[in-house]
Parts: sequence; structure tokens; C-alpha cells
Amino acid sequence: MEPRTSARERNLLRAVSIFADLDATALPALERLAEPREYPDGSVIVSQDDPGDALFVLVSGKVKVVLYGDSGREIILSIFKTPGDFFGEMSLLDNEPRSATVIADERSRLLVLSRRDFQAHIEGHPRSALRILTELSRRLRRADSVIGNLALLDVYGRLAGKLRELAAAEGEETEDGVVLRQRPTQAEIAAMIGTSRETVSRALSDLARRGHVVVTGRRLVLRRDFLAGHGETR
Repeated sequence: MEPRTSARERNLLRAVSIFADLDATALPALERLAEPREYPDGSVIVSQDDPGDALFVLVSGKVKVVLYGDSGREIILSIFKTPGDFFGEMSLLDNEPRSATVIADERSRLLVLSRRDFQAHIEGHPRSALRILTELSRRLRRADSVIGNLALLDVYGRLAGKLRELAAAEGEETEDGVVLRQRPTQAEIAAMIGTSRETVSRALSDLARRGHVVVTGRRLVLRRDFLAGHGETR
């Protein structure tokens, strides 16, 4: 059976953290099972409460994991935009429905591994299971942090925490501070920290006025004193 993936996608699969310990014989078998799929911008990849029947690995594009309130308000739990990011593993492990909706935030290509193939792989390669547990633990700790921030911090505190998190994950060190060249939009940040776009806009303007950040389009520079938690944020 020939692989359905391209050479680039097979190399990407080798770089996915949960498959990092696979040997030279196990990985080709997994590559043959992965199915590439294309999703247009705005399309739903999985819906909350759907059966969890597949693991997804991002090849290109950008997807967001969201919950919707009773009023239809969107809360963004995560954004995946780095090739090799994966999601959908939780439902495959506990056999429960999907816990959130995943939407393509731009045209995206994903590798899809079915529940049956994924579970067969785990049974034969327990080190992959240990790596998945490590990733689940990391995501749970992050969720605990988000919940705590929503409960305990005001909007300025939540915004500061999110900006520092983005700087740690995606920032580029420069003489002026840490640069985010493609920060999330104000609407995306608002959905991440549980507020409105207008409030994020006002708070960013206030941080800029106080010299904590410099905003130029989607480019954002965060000053080092702000990243260190020094100075007032309000």
C-alpha cells in the first residue's frame, strides 16, 4: 500500500511530538494510514459533541478551537498554526464526544488518523501513549491557568497575561523588546480572554500610551519591563 501523503507531509509526521520515539519500521506504517484533507476558510472540522473518531495533524493553515455560549458568543480555547500541531486526541482516549468545535480560520490542510488506526498504533507503541499523556497534562495545566485568570483577574490582567504567553511562545527577541510579528487580531484576543474587541482595543491603547507596548498593524512589540511584570498595567 503506497502512502497517501507527500514526502513533505511524511517528514512533518516524523516531527510530531507524540510520534517522536517511533523507529524506522513503525513510522512508515503510520504514514500509510494518514489521510490528507483540505478544509476551506471558515469550515467546521469537528463540532462539539460529535463522536471522536480521528486525530488531526496540521500541515498548513490555521485552526481555532472554540466554545459557544448560550448567546452565541465565541470563546477561543486554542489556536493551532504551526505545522505538526495536533488535536482530537482526548476523545480518542476516553471515547467521549468532542469537547469543543474546531474551525479552519484560513484554508488548511490536515493529516487525519482514524480512531481504529490510532488505537492500534497506541497498543503497539506505548511510548506514544506516554507522550500523549504528557501533552494532555500540559494542556490541562494551561486550561487551569486560563480558568484561574478568568475568575481572578480583571481585563487588563488577563490581557497582560495573554500577551506574555504569546511572547513566550512566538516572540522574537530584538533590541526594542520582544516582537510578535503576527499577533492575533483584537477580536481573537477578546475571545481568548472573555471580553469584547472594543475593550481589548482600549486596553492596548492604554498599554501603548504607558510605553509598555508598541502596536503597528499586526506587529506588536512588548517592552521587557512589561514582560517582567514591572510597572502598572492600568
